[in-house]
Amino acid sequence: MKYARAVCHVLNSLASMSLRPATPRSAPRRPSAPTALGSLLLLSLLTAPAHAQPGPTTETWRAHPPGSYGFDSFALAAAVDRAADLAPPLTSLLVARDTTTVAEVYFNGHNPDQGANLKSASKSVLSALAGIALADSILGGVDQPIGPFFPTLLADAPRKQRITVDHLLTQQTGLESTSFGNYGAWVSSPNWVANALRRPLVDRPGGDMIYSTGTTHILGAVLAEASGRSLRAFAQDRLFDPLGVRIRSWQQSPTGRYFGGNNMALTPRAMLRFGQLYLNGGRYRGRQVLPSDWVNLSWRTYVRSTYRDHQYGHLWFTHELGGERVAFAWGYGGQYVFVVPRLDLVVACTSSLRDRPRGSDDHNEQILRLLAEHVIPAAQGRHGSPGWPPLPRPVFGW
Repeated sequence: MKYARAVCHVLNSLASMSLRPATPRSAPRRPSAPTALGSLLLLSLLTAPAHAQPGPTTETWRAHPPGSYGFDSFALAAAVDRAADLAPPLTSLLVARDTTTVAEVYFNGHNPDQGANLKSASKSVLSALAGIALADSILGGVDQPIGPFFPTLLADAPRKQRITVDHLLTQQTGLESTSFGNYGAWVSSPNWVANALRRPLVDRPGGDMIYSTGTTHILGAVLAEASGRSLRAFAQDRLFDPLGVRIRSWQQSPTGRYFGGNNMALTPRAMLRFGQLYLNGGRYRGRQVLPSDWVNLSWRTYVRSTYRDHQYGHLWFTHELGGERVAFAWGYGGQYVFVVPRLDLVVACTSSLRDRPRGSDDHNEQILRLLAEHVIPAAQGRHGSPGWPPLPRPVFGW
């Protein structure tokens, strides 16, 4: 029997021992609250040191009883149990209220010190770097055109010269995508920036969203040129060092540029901390790492994504899940950082890119359902932040 199921079974049994009038069988009811003995057992389970369970799953219940942070402990245990059903491909699930981690679980031999490839969730990291560059006056503003950064490549392309930093952040450059069917040819080219910039304009800059990793790689090149540093050095120094986080690895292009918006590796705990930074308005341990207004700007709706009708901000997706407004970083294969501001909730999860058993084609959908149907209901309660600030009407194009 899985650990979480065992916890739920024992606690429900103890709860049923409470001295309450019998409930008719025909009347469905939620599990009763634990008795004093049940609460004591729950506390002992949830405050136990991290330990490995028999088999490929490592359960790490942090030393903070979820009930004391407004969680339904039964529902949270059931959420962890549901997560176990998604492994593989799922390799980790971390749940936190504000800065306090209440559940942390790893699957199939993975552990807290193991880096995970964020894939395109790296794009949200790039958004943070853009916000820092703007605050440091490394960039002149989101309306700054990119032409001066690539004088040779764009010498004969006046329309492309007028593409702005904002267009890069919202995937509205108008350039043909380098992703999907074009991805293999693009990453096989000798110069990824040149290849992306030389693609034809299939829409006007500021038009529809055209999802393209080439677009964020261009943004990474802009940040490197503007700062005079490699993208990795800039990210480590200005974003991750203040968070106490180390970049584990980051792919480079054939020309040596770090891959803007893809293939960065962080630990799941580092991913969680990144989400907590956004939850707390860009502050970490009293230090303003990211401009507070950049968080709000990043989560505004500028375009509609082609993915499941999600909204899209500055390289962040937003949607309503489980009745809550959720902002999330999303990477191929099931890499996510979810932020639910009204509940002070941050969730991070990672998934294997290789161990993909038959029947896991809808893995992304299953993760969204895990959040909406299990984790968010477990987190809903008295504890929570003020409601999500009202968002402006979507801004399309200019």
